Amino acid sequence: MNPHINKVRVWDLPTRLFHWALVACVIGLAISGTIGGNAMVWHFRFGYCVLTLLLFRIIWGLVGGRWSRFSAFIYSPRSVLAYLKGVGKPEHSVGHSPIGAGSVFAMLGFLLAQVGTGLLSDDEIAFAGPLTSFVSNATVNLATNYHKNIGKWVILALVVLHIAAIVFYLWRKHNLVNAMLHGDKELVSAVPSSRDDAASRAGALVVLGACAAAVYWISSLAAPAF
Repeated sequence: MNPHINKVRVWDLPTRLFHWALVACVIGLAISGTIGGNAMVWHFRFGYCVLTLLLFRIIWGLVGGRWSRFSAFIYSPRSVLAYLKGVGKPEHSVGHSPIGAGSVFAMLGFLLAQVGTGLLSDDEIAFAGPLTSFVSNATVNLATNYHKNIGKWVILALVVLHIAAIVFYLWRKHNLVNAMLHGDKELVSAVPSSRDDAASRAGALVVLGACAAAVYWISSLAAPAF
């Protein structure tokens, strides 16, 4: 190996598993929502899984590995402008770049909005979110309209942009997928690695379990069917 190349653990295992599980669940949501009918049972299940994953990522963004923390990719407007001008800092190539960070926050935000409105939506046929009985009919109608007619298209657009960015970087000989598979990047600059040991992975399991329990409780608030 080139002595001037440093192999750095950028994405810890919990972050990588979160990423690919979220991809699978979003695909499941899209398919089940498009099919409708009895598939809506699975639409709700995928939705609860996505909410669990999002809650986990928010907490992991505070206590997770070095480059998975939000503090590692919250950039000032000056940093974003410098990156766009091609004079970014070395750390911009480690985890999420300023542009990539914007994409991550947009995806997390709009997925939370989509799942949140799903909890408040009612198809007026057979399926209603578990929180519909706690808000007014007007709120349910607004949430349902956003969930069905706005939010899903915003997320689709973000997914397309995300894939386009991956293809663009592949064309520039920079494979973003490999690092999200095995966790490591080979970098010229010496930077600290993310913690990714047995203790941190066990901690991630505890966090995930707590998030799953919270989402299960939310799902249990649904009014009983008569």
